[in-house]
Amino acid sequence: GGGAAGLLRGLGRLEDSRQRAAELFRWLVAPVPPAEFLGRHWERAPLLVRRGDPRYYAGLFSTADFDSALRGGEVHFGTHLDVTSYAEGVRETHNPSGRALPAVVWDFYQNGCSLRLLCPQAFSPTVWHFLSILQEHFGTMAGANTYLTPPGTQGFAPHYDDIEAFVLQLEGKKRWRVYSPRTNAEVLPQFSSANLTQAELGEPMLETVLEAGDLLYFPRGFIHQGNCLPDAHSLHITVSSYQRNSWGDLLEKLLPAALQMALEEDVEYRQGLPMDCLQYMGVTNSDTVDARRTAFVEKVQSLIKKLIDYAPIDAAVDQRAKLFLHDCLPPVLTQSEKEQSVYGFPARWQGGGPRDVDILMTKDTEVRLLRHGIIRLCNEEAGVMLYYTTENSRVYHKEEPKFLEIDPEYTDGIEFLLSSYPNHISVNSLPCETLEDKISLATLLFEKGILTTKKPLVQM
Repeated sequence: GGGAAGLLRGLGRLEDSRQRAAELFRWLVAPVPPAEFLGRHWERAPLLVRRGDPRYYAGLFSTADFDSALRGGEVHFGTHLDVTSYAEGVRETHNPSGRALPAVVWDFYQNGCSLRLLCPQAFSPTVWHFLSILQEHFGTMAGANTYLTPPGTQGFAPHYDDIEAFVLQLEGKKRWRVYSPRTNAEVLPQFSSANLTQAELGEPMLETVLEAGDLLYFPRGFIHQGNCLPDAHSLHITVSSYQRNSWGDLLEKLLPAALQMALEEDVEYRQGLPMDCLQYMGVTNSDTVDARRTAFVEKVQSLIKKLIDYAPIDAAVDQRAKLFLHDCLPPVLTQSEKEQSVYGFPARWQGGGPRDVDILMTKDTEVRLLRHGIIRLCNEEAGVMLYYTTENSRVYHKEEPKFLEIDPEYTDGIEFLLSSYPNHISVNSLPCETLEDKISLATLLFEKGILTTKKPLVQM
């Protein structure tokens, strides 16, 4: 009954971040069970959920929050905010340059323009909190845009996207039309479409009016358009995920690495092509019946088949995980997590100098990871790197990827922390050679906000 804000507070009581993420996803698609959603709808078919509860998303984002963001002085046209219109089949963007001042923005809205806030998580702590939990469920970036549309207008042309879209109707209502992919090439596309015309669409497979508290999900490739009814404005947030997260995207990274390894380790890949292959291969010879062509094709097939033996599958997945951690929002800490982490550490200036600066870990200090999904170990040419999310920005890619170069002797300790989560373990139980190493590793991770302690650290 507490809406989105109440749900987020309740999730903070769960110890395991993976359980928090699963429960948030369950709430997102409720009352449809997650297993049913994944089996019948995910990447397959739209889902419409009518809840009849206008308070379901209460506290997530509102027009008052939109106005507050504008008054904060950090919203800029084009970078954070798009002003759009769609009339008589023509989609236009009306962005001036510079800061999005409230007087200018609301004048556009009053004259029938739609407003798209591109990065609400940068301006709304609640949207940040929501997405930072949900991203762990997807294992890939969860992003969002908010759309505010005046009564009786439409802001965007029909199109399809390259993301899985969850439309959460926050205020007012909006008519939606959803169309099936027109060709096999548009099923789960890699890239979004250009603006489409009404003549290109055919009949919608789904037509509905979303009201506050309702949900509409559609997979990438499904064409959609939304327009406001004459009697109400619309505010919705589209939560997105799974952009460029397909098997093909993994193979795009994996196959070049496999080929490089095969070239280094297997002389067969370095042997020269037949001297006369240009005489019987190529498009001009494609209809020619020739035993040499057959042997050439079979040789290529054999080399490709053998390539799997050289495919560094785990390393390629680690590299995708590394990219995901760069995309991630930083975690939102509960009050107790702040008190038990470096963010609540009592270091301060007092009496003419700094006080309580030293982080005093002992062998009996009990620690655990702040979240399960905030780190990733990657073996790279330069060494073992630990990528982490705690110092990321709420603005997408504002910061460079955050990582620590880790002594290889520490990798077992980090893996132990991952396998022990969400339980606390004593510093002394870390599988490092010496007590000094155990304390050094725990202190290093604590200073980066990666570890929390069971009890707030006290000065001794």
